[in-house]
Amino acid sequence: MNTFDLEKLKSKLPVHPGILRKEEYFNSAVLIPLVLINDEYNFLFEKRAAGIRQGGEICFPGGEFDPLIDSSYKDTAIRETFEELGLEKERISIIGNLDTLIGPMGVTVDSFLGVLTLLDISLIKFDKDEVEEIFLIPVSYFLKNQPEKYHVRLEINPTDIDKNGERVDTLPVKELKLPDRYSKTWRGRKHQVLVYKTSKGIIWGITASLIYEIVNKFTS
Repeated sequence: MNTFDLEKLKSKLPVHPGILRKEEYFNSAVLIPLVLINDEYNFLFEKRAAGIRQGGEICFPGGEFDPLIDSSYKDTAIRETFEELGLEKERISIIGNLDTLIGPMGVTVDSFLGVLTLLDISLIKFDKDEVEEIFLIPVSYFLKNQPEKYHVRLEINPTDIDKNGERVDTLPVKELKLPDRYSKTWRGRKHQVLVYKTSKGIIWGITASLIYEIVNKFTS
């Protein structure tokens, strides 16, 4: 017979709480690369190749955590940087990481700040299937220029349309005898979207949030 054992439960509680049910998210990691040029630190950015997901957008190197390859999220960030930019682990000095960012669309991002041993970015042989171009922007630019702030409204829909164009109840409200209000789309909270306008293009979304976090730590 099963009995409730409080001491057993206590022993299984996390010592360092993380993100509950994190495995249900798209878990990713990025490297925030810093390059020292003429005694000034610069962020190194990628512009994503047109033929891939979110093509043409500006980002940091990174990608999905692969538990079959990566032993940690730092491994993911370094592996993805090598795959996208061809930079070996020996050229990356990790100086720390930010808190895990949870995106509004079911993505988690673990980010690592790293200094690259690099004198000239023209020597970087990046993967042109994934990266259209790379460029530097001084950190000082973001210290001097605040991002524009916008807000979007997220919604939760208890129905979906399948491949045949038929409506599907993803949450069977009537069957579960839930309140009728949940059978209709309900509105979530507003989500802030940050946008930096630069000479290289718009930097927004998660990438902008990471920059903003670093800038706030530097100025606080």
